[in-house]
Amino acid sequence: MNCYACPGAIFACPIGTLQHFAAIRQFPFYTLGVLALVGTMVGRLACGWLCPFGWFQELVHSLGRRLRLGRGRLDRLRVGQPASKYVGWLPYMFLIVLVGVVPLFTREPWFSKLCPVGTIEAAIPWILVNAGLRAQVGWLFAVKIAILLGFLFWMLRSKRPFCRFVCPLGAIWSPFNRLSALHLAVDRTSCSQCEICHTVCPVDIRIYEDPHSTRCIRCMECVRACPEGAIRLGMDET
Repeated sequence: MNCYACPGAIFACPIGTLQHFAAIRQFPFYTLGVLALVGTMVGRLACGWLCPFGWFQELVHSLGRRLRLGRGRLDRLRVGQPASKYVGWLPYMFLIVLVGVVPLFTREPWFSKLCPVGTIEAAIPWILVNAGLRAQVGWLFAVKIAILLGFLFWMLRSKRPFCRFVCPLGAIWSPFNRLSALHLAVDRTSCSQCEICHTVCPVDIRIYEDPHSTRCIRCMECVRACPEGAIRLGMDET
């Protein structure tokens, strides 16, 4: 359980920690330093390998494929289309507004209070096992469940929608993809643009268009699936 809004959590969500410092109006040197260190070394690799909610989204989407549900409208946007530019800024808006500005003025971690990750990892388990907490359920819990249900429906039709369009932690690490020591590279002479990398990508990108894409979560699915071996993982030696 890593939800900052849950009083019984053992670990604190870094986004919740940032909200806490915004609420008490102090600069989070240590938290941002750790996040910057991780980003500088591996970019968004933690999103692809450590995030339990990302794994959960992929499970739900695999169910949607089995049910033969169509793709969502946002999934049909290509890089370079006018609408895709605005959609790509959504996580940064959540980071600035809900993680920064709102806690600064309300003194409450509102992103954590509404976050579907916290709902499924902390709120629901505690409500199920603790009768005292069940007696205190009110309107906020109903709102959290409604948001989670909305994301569940979205997950059925789209790949990792929370990661792609909402997650402020992903927004923090996204710019590091262009300068991290760990990086992906595409051999243009070998790449046939067969679209297999796009098919297997959990965040719905074509890695050959931009190997340093800020949306890439470094899951390595494209490296594994590429029939030409044109995509490789590397580390800067400097």
